Amino acid sequence: MTTFKEIRGQLIRSVSSDPANPQLGEIWYNNTIGVLKGYVTVAAAWASGGNLLQGRRHMASAGTQTAALCGGGLPYKTAAEEYNGSSWSNGGNMNSTRTYLSGFGIQTAAVATMGFLQTPPGPSTNVEEYDGSAWTSVTSAPSANNFNAGIGIQTAGLAIGGESSTPSVIEYNGSVWTAAGSLSIGRDRSAGAGIVTAGLVFGGEDAPPTNFLSSAEEYNGTAWTAGGSMNIAHTDTSGDGIQTAALCASGYGPDGGETTAAEIYDGSAWANTATLASGRQGLGAAGTTTAMVVFGGNTGPSTATEEFTNTFNATQTLTTS
Repeated sequence: MTTFKEIRGQLIRSVSSDPANPQLGEIWYNNTIGVLKGYVTVAAAWASGGNLLQGRRHMASAGTQTAALCGGGLPYKTAAEEYNGSSWSNGGNMNSTRTYLSGFGIQTAAVATMGFLQTPPGPSTNVEEYDGSAWTSVTSAPSANNFNAGIGIQTAGLAIGGESSTPSVIEYNGSVWTAAGSLSIGRDRSAGAGIVTAGLVFGGEDAPPTNFLSSAEEYNGTAWTAGGSMNIAHTDTSGDGIQTAALCASGYGPDGGETTAAEIYDGSAWANTATLASGRQGLGAAGTTTAMVVFGGNTGPSTATEEFTNTFNATQTLTTS
């Protein structure tokens, strides 16, 4: 892209109002307010959001950065919470107490799938739908599972992989579950993005002997194929977005410790982006590569929430600091 500097050189204009359509690199002096301004690229960054009311990890999550949802998790909970872009509030309680579950959908139309029950302890077939205020038990999954990834919307979603690194994938149409195309390799503790006809799963662990995974797979509604590999392996990770614009955030890194790394996928390759303030495993996520929120995680567990804003161009006041 041609910048203002290349077209007009170093001249700084004095103007009474900011230009309506500035070019990247353009600088001007706004003489009405006495401020030097420019149209510049703002780097990607994470910022602190409002803390969860209850610390938790390995929860179901769904929604967007300004309308996120989480439910269940460790320590064992039925409680759900809703995020409005600045603070969390209590939502309706789930019908079963479980962790290691997954979710998909939006804050007012979400699905929480399977997981590990507190009583009696063990993998679950339970599935619940959320309408923005209450959870309703719906058709159970065909087999018990946990540590799976979830993507899609309430009437068209996928539960991907899961316990013991299964390659199985099942599809939900809002009323029943059916078998979908199997993964190329079994994986659990992974994350996903997209919809049932354009899905993505990334990271996690494969079957014993356990290996942390950097690989990703793409789904076309019928079959999975290899996608680009991440720069590092992430397991117990989080992420969201779409198949051609997904974000993977934190989790365990290749050294077995919590990583602060985050990576963005463009449909073919992953690129490192801004790092989180704290590395966490088992955290939740909701949103897109331009506006993501991650929350909870870690053994503690954490109440921390971080919001991601991707690189963008904007008019900024220029200072010497």
